[in-house]
This record gives sequence, C-alpha cells and structure tokens, in this order.
Amino acid sequence: MFRVVRSALVAAGIPVALAVVIVDPLGGNEANGSQWSSPARPVGSSTVAQPEQVAGLPLSSQVGRLVILRFAGTSAPAYVRDILREGRAAGAILFRDNVIDAQQTAALTGGLRRGAQSPPLICVDQEGGAIRVLPWLGPVRSTGEQQAAGTERFDAASAARGLRKVGINVSLAPVADVASVPGAALASRAFSTSFDTAGDSVAEAVRGWREGDVAATVKHFPGLGGARVNTDHARVTITRSGAQLRRQDLLPFRRAIKAGVPLVMVGHAVYPAIDRSRIASQSQAMVGGLLRRELGFRGVVITDSTEAAAVLAVTSPAQAAVRNVRAGVDIVLTTGRGSYIQVYRALLAEAKRDPAFRARVGESAARVLMLQRTLGR
Repeated sequence: MFRVVRSALVAAGIPVALAVVIVDPLGGNEANGSQWSSPARPVGSSTVAQPEQVAGLPLSSQVGRLVILRFAGTSAPAYVRDILREGRAAGAILFRDNVIDAQQTAALTGGLRRGAQSPPLICVDQEGGAIRVLPWLGPVRSTGEQQAAGTERFDAASAARGLRKVGINVSLAPVADVASVPGAALASRAFSTSFDTAGDSVAEAVRGWREGDVAATVKHFPGLGGARVNTDHARVTITRSGAQLRRQDLLPFRRAIKAGVPLVMVGHAVYPAIDRSRIASQSQAMVGGLLRRELGFRGVVITDSTEAAAVLAVTSPAQAAVRNVRAGVDIVLTTGRGSYIQVYRALLAEAKRDPAFRARVGESAARVLMLQRTLGR
C-alpha cells in the first residue's frame, strides 16, 4: 500500500518524507490485531497520516509537535498559551505544584486548550498509590496492590474518567519494569516480581486507560528493573543480556503494544547488549531497531525527563533532544524550567540545517498530530 501512496505523492509533487504510514495512535497495532474502540468516543481506524496535515504546517510547528513543556503556577501562563497557539509545543506536563483541586485543574487545562493550534497533550504521572499528581483521583492502590486485588483494569478506567473530567488526556502509566536484581530502584512501582504476571497487569491497565479515554504511556522501555539507582539521580548501566531482555524485560512491553498502548516512554539507561555507547533514549538501535522493527510499535515514542541525571551526565538537554529525534523518538519530555526553549531551538536549528533531520521531524510530527487529533475528538 505504501508504494501506491508513494507514487501518488510523487505525482502530486508532495514530499514523500512527510507521508507517514502509521497506525492511529489510539487505534492499536494492526499487526497484533488490537483496536481501540472506546465506548464513549469511538476512534477512527485510519492508518495513514495524511501528508498535507504536516506539509501544511510551518517547520516551527512541526518541530513544536516534538516537545512537551513544563511551567510553574496553577493557571496557564500567557507565554505557554502563546506557544500552544503557535504550535511550538505538543502540550504540557503537570506536577503537584500545578494542581490544587478538581475545579482549579479543569480551569487550568481549559486555559491550555483554549486557542491551541491542535488539542494539546496534557500529561501527568498517575501510576497509583503514592505516585499520583492528582491525589484526589485514583488509582488509590499502588501497582502491587492493584495486581494482588486483580483491579488493574478497573482502577485505570476509573482514574481515566476522573482525569478526563478535569481535562487531562495522557497518563504516564503503566510501569512495565520488573525487578531483576536485589534492591531494584523501581521495585515498589512494579506490578509484580514475575515478568509474566507483570505483563498481564500492564495489558489490563492499558485496557482500563483506553476505556476511560485517556492515552496510556507504558514505561520505561526497555525496562529499568535491572537498575539499583533511578536514572533521575545517576547514570545507570544495565548488564542484562540480549536474550534476557528479549525473553523477560520486553514481555510487558510486548503485551502493552498488543493491548493497543498509544505511547511508549523510553528510558535513559545504557544497555550494552543492544548499544554500548548510547543511553536508550538516544540509541537508534534501541528505538528504531528494538522498539520499532522488532516489537512493531507504530505509535508515539516519548522520552523520560530530559533533565534526568543519566542524560545530563552525557549531554545537555538540547544535545540530547537532537540525538533523541535522530534515534527515532517522537516527543522530548522537558520537565526543568528553562529547558523547553533550549530543546525547541536546538531541534529547529537542526531541522533547518539538515534535510534528513527535517524529514525525521516530519515523520514524528505526523504521529503526534494524529494522536492530538484523536484525543481531541
């Protein structure tokens, strides 16, 4: 089918690089037979991002689709509204200092959406238990408690409905990491110490977020269960073999993809079995190879926080962003105040300088634009 589309585009004089054949980000992965069909808001099944949707955007707006920003305060600042109106960011991530209660949060997200060029992605960490940006919403149970009670799907769906009511459309959950070493840093946030059990829980959680009309984000690819220190705090190398990663660590991610997860968050550890020199979020072998080609994921790839210590140990946020996109990442998540503009300017400058990078930007912008429009329906 792509050859037919390509021929038509060439005949019409449309740059082929901007014609991205992808699955509707909320429509699952056709190769795995999954399809998001929300009972509240049916999602279309189109698998082609129309090239004119991206080609019609200025480069500044295409680059903007590749960045999520952070801001201070409990209302939408004017400069953030301007950025979203001009399409210079895909959306925003909210933290505890941004939210007070349901009424204030709804007003905040309404301010972010009002006048935005495309429906913004408004993201929160809402895993469950102590990891909840909106503490008055669920999942009240921790991930382990959800698994023990068999409530992963119910808890995610209930939380998703609550998030939707206050205007939040992306949950940075579920966690697919499974402890593979004693003292694993993310053990308390995992569903289980069993890869198989965790895989089932992750898939159920994805289905629950889908039912509540919130885009789930499975993390932290390809698995941080082998880390004794969080990459937020230090550089981490995980010495799992390629066979171990593929047979065990990737199992929850495979099941999440089969369940139709629209976003995958790639982490910042080094995995010598896959790439000896680059952290995962900057590795083409990891993102373009393992995630895209081997696992067949065709949705949106987002980084973990680009201000993490594991990133800053090797690059600045601006340098990291360029490496991220070259590796195949679609969205760079900025969480430090002041980082957004550095990242945005670096991506824009590289896109102006390098035609191949500009084409790479167009591919990611098409994926993100489709996700935005699907969530905005």
